[in-house]
Amino acid sequence: MEDNSSCSSIVTGLSGASFLQRTLERLSSTQSLRLKPEEGVVVAVIALQRHLSEQTEGQQQLDSYSYDVTVTDGVWRAKCFVHSSLNHLVHTNSLRTGTDINITQCSFVYNERRLGHGYICIENIRCGAQGSAVLPRINDVSTLPMLVKHGMERSVVLQSDVPLHVSRKHYLSLWNSDDPEGDIWTSECRLTDTVLDVSRISLLCSLESSFRNTWKPLPLLVKILHKSRLRYYGKFGLKIDYPYQAYFEVADQSGSMSLVLWNELCPEFYQRLNIGTVLYLQNYTLKQSYSNRSRPQMDHYRIKTFNSVEICLNPRNPASVITVVSPKSVLPQWGLPEVSYQFTTTSELEKIANNSACDIIGLVTFVGRVERVKSKGMKGQEKYWTYRWVHAVDGTSNHPFILEVFSSSQPEIFSSICPMTYLVCTQMRVCQVEGSLPYLTSSCETQTFITGYHKGQPYVSDPKVKSFIQWTKTLKDNIVLQKTAVGGYYCYPHPPKTFTQSVTDASVKVPLVAAADLKRELETLQYREHKKLAIQGQITAVRYLKIPNTTESQAAEDKEVPDVSTDMSEQTIPDTGSYRSTAEQTRAASVTSPSAEKVLASGKKRRIQMRRPGHKIIEEEQEQESETEGAQNVELSLQLHSSNEDSDLLSWESNSWLRQRQEVSEHLCQGGLYQDSISRRFTFDEKKVLLQWSNLQPTRWTPEQTTDTVPPLAFPGYCQVTILGINKQIAVDSAYFPVVSSNEPRAVGLPMDAHGNTMLSCLSSGFLCPLDETANHRDLTLLEPEKILATASELEDTHVVCVLDLCHLGGDKVEVLINRVYRVTEASLI
Repeated sequence: MEDNSSCSSIVTGLSGASFLQRTLERLSSTQSLRLKPEEGVVVAVIALQRHLSEQTEGQQQLDSYSYDVTVTDGVWRAKCFVHSSLNHLVHTNSLRTGTDINITQCSFVYNERRLGHGYICIENIRCGAQGSAVLPRINDVSTLPMLVKHGMERSVVLQSDVPLHVSRKHYLSLWNSDDPEGDIWTSECRLTDTVLDVSRISLLCSLESSFRNTWKPLPLLVKILHKSRLRYYGKFGLKIDYPYQAYFEVADQSGSMSLVLWNELCPEFYQRLNIGTVLYLQNYTLKQSYSNRSRPQMDHYRIKTFNSVEICLNPRNPASVITVVSPKSVLPQWGLPEVSYQFTTTSELEKIANNSACDIIGLVTFVGRVERVKSKGMKGQEKYWTYRWVHAVDGTSNHPFILEVFSSSQPEIFSSICPMTYLVCTQMRVCQVEGSLPYLTSSCETQTFITGYHKGQPYVSDPKVKSFIQWTKTLKDNIVLQKTAVGGYYCYPHPPKTFTQSVTDASVKVPLVAAADLKRELETLQYREHKKLAIQGQITAVRYLKIPNTTESQAAEDKEVPDVSTDMSEQTIPDTGSYRSTAEQTRAASVTSPSAEKVLASGKKRRIQMRRPGHKIIEEEQEQESETEGAQNVELSLQLHSSNEDSDLLSWESNSWLRQRQEVSEHLCQGGLYQDSISRRFTFDEKKVLLQWSNLQPTRWTPEQTTDTVPPLAFPGYCQVTILGINKQIAVDSAYFPVVSSNEPRAVGLPMDAHGNTMLSCLSSGFLCPLDETANHRDLTLLEPEKILATASELEDTHVVCVLDLCHLGGDKVEVLINRVYRVTEASLI
């Protein structure tokens, strides 16, 4: 089967040592290669890159995007195409950089329309659980040769940072479409000292009248006042290689106007055109403005704004000429306006009108994990926004700025936001919230800057910025560090006192869905995707779990290499014909969950009713015991269980749940709490690992990435709540994770109406009353949980609406958390 002449042998003698080279040699004489387990040598994933799929004639396109993966065996690197049947492994972050995989099936695909081009297509793999055994042995991955089939050494595609599918010219960011990705994006700004002829230029005020006339445009001399995030508009059938667009607001002495950068000019110029940059523009065109788009608020400039037309810079027909003028060449007599800001303090925020724009500066105290939300504007293909919640203080009030920061096409800054850094966000929109603190959310024109990026920015001379810097000089780092946090579950704004459903507006933030729809949402949720949904029904069971702080079985878990190949992808829905009581599930969990993460997740996999091997005997024993207990005392609703030393477990069941659980068609059991759900205190020593933990999985592996993991954290207990859908066909387990301390990030802005700490009042408010003032998570305990659970009988036969937060944490971990529970009397139809 092997044919050594079919493969390049740049490095002699490596064929026997390289699994990748041996595999390529074998593929020369077979269409598809299945590797036996003993043949399967692990390779490390060093890059995972996304691009728009090729449209195949006569075949239905199931996925909008395709993926190239670069792997290494320590001798060679090989860029391979990921078969579309494995895309779900990327969507769940099971196939990811920095880990090892086992290739179990692959083929070699020739491009029939291009000479000398082909690639390995990976058709089946097994994904490693944690870390890599290959990468620590490599000093510099970039020095390893790229494996190319003999006769294809001259292929530019195979050697460049472009997709293997030759019809696509560039990669997209792995987790959103708004960030620049790849080597094509130029950041170096080549300034020119060329003498400009400014004697014959057009002013912006003259362009509106010239728009419909035949005219030869004179050059423009303008300054950039605002810059939007990138917009990717690629789709199937679009014959544009670089379908990007970016808006800028530019101004001269006569006023301001929108400027649009199109297509391949975006990779060349987008990162070089910044706020305050002066441009000399030639061969531009004009077109009528697109009215249905956001615009920055510029009233404070007090200059005329021309909105009827916009300036277009195109790569051809005609090819625009863009000259970036050196700052030292800018002359005062040009009359270009100075960049101006509207900095606001936390003490002023409540007085600002809803949806108004402002700029802020603050010292970061909390940074949430990066999450994704699906854009509703794209039809026919999935598009995600990435965002994170941030708290920043400025010393003017007792509460921080609450910021919903979306990626603004500044990936290096966005991923580096951390506590103790100075954060500037421009053009943030004010969101006034009834009964709670206002928050700020990004606009399309928001720009973000952190410590290390402030130098040379126009705002450094702003009086409020200078005042903030003076205030920070009075702070002591060790005091501020005690109030910092990173990552974990966070959601804002807090839910209102009344749940409302609109008959006419289907775009509400919290849709009320059927239980069957909730099941579909859980099954289709992608990595770090967040959704907020509401379902109605009854709470039929509650169990209290005190989370242990142990990692005894973690090492054994990490050594497992579960098979997540396409052959196994359908083995996710086992028999749902029998269910144990909450008490029985509790006892089984205590027996079979030795590690903290397993107890946190209650041993449930991502899909429906996944059971671990070995549960069968335990289930049968517990079912027999349950029948005996049930016959003796069906009315017993509060049960205290003694278990192993790691956890003490309490539970309550409604009187009807014993019968109802036999009648439900499905029980969705992923409602556990994970270590990733809990925020961590920030320290400078752990900065790298905390940032890596709270950010998204990177597209490329680098040696700077730490192999350390965030250590497990002991934390007060939580409640696992079983919700039975209103039609009693589907039940779902969810975790209730109350706020217990005023120092938690989730306590900021939380309405503090006193309540009696009954089970229902805790579920309705989201916190325990009163909140503990202790700053350290490790010092917290959920006081007297048995007393709270003793009041759970008020849940019996109570019709409720439960607001749930869903977030996919990667692999088989799906977070299902109760945000708030409403009695049906607290819900209304409008």
